[in-house]
Amino acid sequence: MGFLAGKRALIVGVASNKSIAYGIAEAMHREGAELAFTYQNDKLKSRVVKAAEGFGSSEALCFPCDVTSDDEIQGVFDGLKQHWDGVDIIVHAVGFAPGDELDGNFVDVTSRDGFRMAHEISSYSFVALAKAGHDMLRSGGSLLTLTYHASQQTVPNYNVMGLAKASLEASVRYMASSLGPEGIRVNGISAGPIRTLAASGIKKFRSMLDANAAKSPLKRNITIAEVGNTAAFLASDLASGITGEITYVDGGARTVAMAFDEE
Repeated sequence: MGFLAGKRALIVGVASNKSIAYGIAEAMHREGAELAFTYQNDKLKSRVVKAAEGFGSSEALCFPCDVTSDDEIQGVFDGLKQHWDGVDIIVHAVGFAPGDELDGNFVDVTSRDGFRMAHEISSYSFVALAKAGHDMLRSGGSLLTLTYHASQQTVPNYNVMGLAKASLEASVRYMASSLGPEGIRVNGISAGPIRTLAASGIKKFRSMLDANAAKSPLKRNITIAEVGNTAAFLASDLASGITGEITYVDGGARTVAMAFDEE
């Protein structure tokens, strides 16, 4: 029996079987959790339904959700109530900024609309999910989001997404303080760069992968399975004393200021 047996998890953000959210779903399913999913639009619906069925969930547990719409977010939980009497885990794996603002000098390419969009989709949506799902979350429940170290240090072309991730990390702390008295924990995972559909929009992403592998003490990049395993742990009762934290899964890259040449 897995350490998530008896838990019910809503996973927001699966885009393909190469996405980090998919790795999280895989790990949580392996550890015994029952899963529900959202899909952004009809174009992605078939992918998400196929993934859900592979994890033992039916199409009935897949819900449309544009995270810029409070009505659609509320609709997810209204739909879940037809199947579940509560939720133990909410995984937020959503991030977006206009592609033309992820290419070039930050000051030159950042617009008011792009700034707003990046923060609304990548940061506020986590709060919105917590608000809409609050009455379904059980005591001992866990909310989890995904961030990146560009929230702390500048990364070429990451631009306004770095600011949005910094906002998201602050949300983790404030949400943990807000929901902690109810026994609900809130954490984030700062994953190293992984070749995903979302990452493909960042200019020179291959260079980010190469730089991270060279800098990392492990001398490699990490996988969606490694992020998934960490997510499963953080969402479980094994991590009952952990909240308000950002856990790095990046092969140790953030601990290194300058890579040393091998002798």
